[in-house]
Amino acid sequence: MNLSVTYRADYRYERRVSLSSHVVRLFPRDALQAKVAVHRFATNPSGSVHWRHDLFDNVVAQCFYPREEDRLMFEFDAEIVVEERNPFGFLLDSRALQWPVEYDARESAVLAAFMAPPGEVFPASLRPMSGSETVGALVGMNQWIHANIGYERREEGEALAPSETLRLRRGACRDTAVLLAAALRGQGLAARLVSGYLWESASDSAQHKSANSLHAWTEVYLPGAGWIGMDPSNGVLVDHHYIASAVGIVPADVAPVAGLYFSDRGVPGELHTSLQVTRSYL
Repeated sequence: MNLSVTYRADYRYERRVSLSSHVVRLFPRDALQAKVAVHRFATNPSGSVHWRHDLFDNVVAQCFYPREEDRLMFEFDAEIVVEERNPFGFLLDSRALQWPVEYDARESAVLAAFMAPPGEVFPASLRPMSGSETVGALVGMNQWIHANIGYERREEGEALAPSETLRLRRGACRDTAVLLAAALRGQGLAARLVSGYLWESASDSAQHKSANSLHAWTEVYLPGAGWIGMDPSNGVLVDHHYIASAVGIVPADVAPVAGLYFSDRGVPGELHTSLQVTRSYL
């Protein structure tokens, strides 16, 4: 299956401002199931783009702007070859078959940064009983958030704290991803946040929230299986409809675009974004 991704972001300011360097994380992580065949990235003509891999091995474009601008734009186009994938097509080590999941010493040392307990109390449905079958317990946690936290689209702003999402009983995809990650860490599991793209065809029976848009979800590390994606906004495990562009521990690690402007006073501005994720034929 081949997908086309077209992303545009256009920031406009009422007057010229100085721009910090901007970090852009829009680029699919090459994996066995998703290969980037062609891609194009552009920003302001005056900008200088430096490519690198960050701490989490995400592909990052760091953009520098030497002069003041009244507009900042980003354009990204890609053709991606995607292999269909069964979200339950994984095997667990015997020590991970039942709750609680056990990590060995090596896994615990490497995964420690993804396991910091949140220090919050979660509803009983997000605290599976000891002896529960692991996959069933994870599916139950994912579906509980989907059923009990109403979805809202919120283009800007920080992710809410898990306690606030639980209090409001609603949240954007980044809010429910943070909530699920915190609940998993509270159960002694390694969890990380993911940002990327979610594609839905016209013939799909499910109506995915955030389909054909920038999206956020969660991954949990399971011995024998590795990192397994969970999307609490839609209550499903992640399959080939999802294309990851960044992973990290906290929301700032996976922000699609991060940067600042500088001025001696506040400058009104507008942001316009668009994204299309469509089936293509290379």
